[in-house]
Amino acid sequence: MSKKENLKDIVYSSKSNIHGTGLFAKQKFKKGEYIGTYEGPQVKRNGTYVLWVYEEEGEDPIGRSGKNLLRYLNHSVPGNTEFDGFDLYARKKIAPGDEITFDYKEFD
Repeated sequence: MSKKENLKDIVYSSKSNIHGTGLFAKQKFKKGEYIGTYEGPQVKRNGTYVLWVYEEEGEDPIGRSGKNLLRYLNHSVPGNTEFDGFDLYARKKIAPGDEITFDYKEFD
């Protein structure tokens, strides 16, 4: 996906076997492929759908309250995706219908 494509054209939310609602692939993703950017307002407190990113070692993390479909990412070890900042990439091949997950522990 390019950063100009709509997230809703390549992923969807649905009931998850992991927890509540999950995020699923509408298409194939190759290892290393960009999936989307975690979008939402910056926050200072933790809460539901908040993603914390540590940009530089020793600096305070930046939090965003997710407002797009990526807020439905569930936890799995090791997860089939990973974040680089707020951008999400496939860690391995992902098939249509697969739940898209990441390891929350990476952000502890």
